[in-house]
Amino acid sequence: MRFVNIWVLCFVLFNLFMTLQELKKRRNELGAMFSDPAIISNPDKIKSVSREYNEINKQISESERTIVKKDNSNKVIIEIRAGAGGDEAALFASELLRMYQLFAEKNNFKIKIIDESKTSIGGYKEVTVEINGKEIYSIFKNESGIHRVQRIPGTEKNGRLHTSTATVAVLPVMENLQIDIKPDELDYEITKSGGPGGQNVNKRMTAVRLIHKPTGIIVKSQNERSLEQNKQTALQVLKAKLFKFKQQEQDRELGNERKEQIGNADRSEKIRTYNFPQDRLTDHRINKKWHNLPSIMQGNINEIIKTTNQEL
Repeated sequence: MRFVNIWVLCFVLFNLFMTLQELKKRRNELGAMFSDPAIISNPDKIKSVSREYNEINKQISESERTIVKKDNSNKVIIEIRAGAGGDEAALFASELLRMYQLFAEKNNFKIKIIDESKTSIGGYKEVTVEINGKEIYSIFKNESGIHRVQRIPGTEKNGRLHTSTATVAVLPVMENLQIDIKPDELDYEITKSGGPGGQNVNKRMTAVRLIHKPTGIIVKSQNERSLEQNKQTALQVLKAKLFKFKQQEQDRELGNERKEQIGNADRSEKIRTYNFPQDRLTDHRINKKWHNLPSIMQGNINEIIKTTNQEL
């Protein structure tokens, strides 16, 4: 049955998250009891509260491990798009890509560009990459959102500070999910590839633009060396997007409760600001700051990603 596995996974994850929130709420209530004179003065009551508190802690740990396991994947698709700011936004998008590429190389992850649209000055209007590595989704999942940069562009004659943005979307590739896509639901457009890859890529009709008619989702792949490889890559990206599409559809049906409790990876507010004049990166979700932006932009983001994932 179509999308059955996706719905099952979403339903299980939702219930796990809701259970986890209830457990944490109860743990907080129990924690407050330890400062209640009526409780701490009664040995039997304090023993009972301690026993329940320890049991709740155990259940929380088990739930969190289960969520991480189910919410994980060894392959992700990352899409980076220039936002507000014109050429400066496109340049920032290219710098974010390079930051992730260097981070991947430092950690021995495999990364490749699937599709790209460059500007005349070397920035990216948009770029799609695939990253492979053990439990890679758990590493990158909180990179989704709007990244904002504040700096004085090299082309700025009056020394004015500019603010630009780029968006990052992280899609898990769920290898074991069976997503039924009928051939008549797809439209293929075949063109010449325009990206890197040598003479074979640039001269032959190997680029694929894939349209999923029921949802209107469009994906492209141009950097593989053969038409068939680009088709398979485009289908893989489409499946990841359909998985995300069904999650969002379920969110709408369930209302805003889940979004309020666990957040939304595609939320529109900015998640980070890269302030170059002050040499500072700020993550607005966890109210943390880091310095040495040149090093950060060279892919040294292990501490940032680790701290973010621990606190979100």
